Amino acid sequence: MSTDTYLNLVNSGVTKKIATQLGLPRPAPLRRYRAGQPLLAGPVLVLGTGADADAVARLLSGTSLDDTGLERGWDLDVRRTAAPGERHAAIVLVLTEVTHPDQLAEPMLAAASVLKGLAPGARIVTISRPAGAEDGPAQAAARQGIDGVLRSLAKELRGGATANGVVVADGVTVTAPSALGALRFFLSTRSAFVDGQLLHVDSEAGALPADWERPLAGRVAVVTGAARGIGASIAKTLARDGATVVAVDVPAAGEQLAAVANAVRGTALQLDVTAEDAGQKILEHATTRHGRLDIVVHNAGITRDKLLANMTPEKWAPVLAVNVAAPLRINEALLESGDFIDAPRIIGLASTSGIAGNRGQTNYAASKGGVIGMVRATAPLLTAFGGTANAVAPGFIETEMTARIPALTRQVARRLNSLQQGGQPVDVAETVAFLASPQAGGILGQTLRVCGQNMVGQ
Repeated sequence: MSTDTYLNLVNSGVTKKIATQLGLPRPAPLRRYRAGQPLLAGPVLVLGTGADADAVARLLSGTSLDDTGLERGWDLDVRRTAAPGERHAAIVLVLTEVTHPDQLAEPMLAAASVLKGLAPGARIVTISRPAGAEDGPAQAAARQGIDGVLRSLAKELRGGATANGVVVADGVTVTAPSALGALRFFLSTRSAFVDGQLLHVDSEAGALPADWERPLAGRVAVVTGAARGIGASIAKTLARDGATVVAVDVPAAGEQLAAVANAVRGTALQLDVTAEDAGQKILEHATTRHGRLDIVVHNAGITRDKLLANMTPEKWAPVLAVNVAAPLRINEALLESGDFIDAPRIIGLASTSGIAGNRGQTNYAASKGGVIGMVRATAPLLTAFGGTANAVAPGFIETEMTARIPALTRQVARRLNSLQQGGQPVDVAETVAFLASPQAGGILGQTLRVCGQNMVGQ
């Protein structure tokens, strides 16, 4: 059961009835991933016209994409039109061929007609093209309009439903590995706390996994700050998906670190990530103990909150050193080594504070905004090796840190997002695992927010 007492009360027994009668907000318990569960528990409605919509519908329904049978579909119950009274588990709007705002009316109003009958925890996913300066004004308006529609719709949904978008670059097919990988992630319960987000797919790179349940089989991953909280959840999720995990944390957390490493059948490395030779030590441990290094998750982070008017060097410097300077130094060591070249993945932990800012967190926001800039500039350095660098930006996540926030402030923070609740560490971990996977190979320099859509306008 969730640690969110209010959520538990308004969804059970007499208090549920009282909350309904009083018209109080009733956040729905989110369905999260469990091994072996179906991708969707009900039919999916695919809306849109043209070759791209047809290709997506064929894939979802289970039709082979080619004569070899190597890329088979997902065996979902696909509908192209809505039957009266039908309850859909998902709606996929394929809007890649929209060239004028007038063309948005038909698919969006078709979706509108079935929204009230969506199943609890339903998924809505748009597939579109990015608006660019080279587009004509009408086409750019239409493409940018999809962004506005998607973000607004996400704020209207209830019952734990989410809406997200896959934005596929011009020249990249809608059946590219990362376009399909992003679509599957957004349709699945792995994306339970990701809402109102548009994820860009920039290339055809990447590969669909042989086993969707274990896409990281054979890969070796390092997770810093792995002894507790989000880091421990990332380590466990990567291991569940098949990776061999090296759990890294400071010596003072050695006992907890060993417990995490043992739980995931990996190894522990006690290390201060701000050390000059941290990158070399990480690489040496991974290659000596496991023969390779494929994935690095920069999760280690600290806060030293103060208003800027009261900020001191002692509170500013450590936050920047741990949160962004250390990942920069480690990345540089890995890139110079020549041993990080087999479709490598770098994932940084940013924060919504680094995007929208947060009072009393100028140092933290600088460091997390720095992570966003770091992955954007690092991604091009990895593409020659089939690699990627991306970031995950959590919002309010239920951790030991947020549990120390005053009770009233904590309750307010939980209700500010579209899902009206805090996320769980596993929500961040699932997103990290997706970006670490082979099917994310065409997602380059992006920051994916895991915040339940908690920012005004976004």
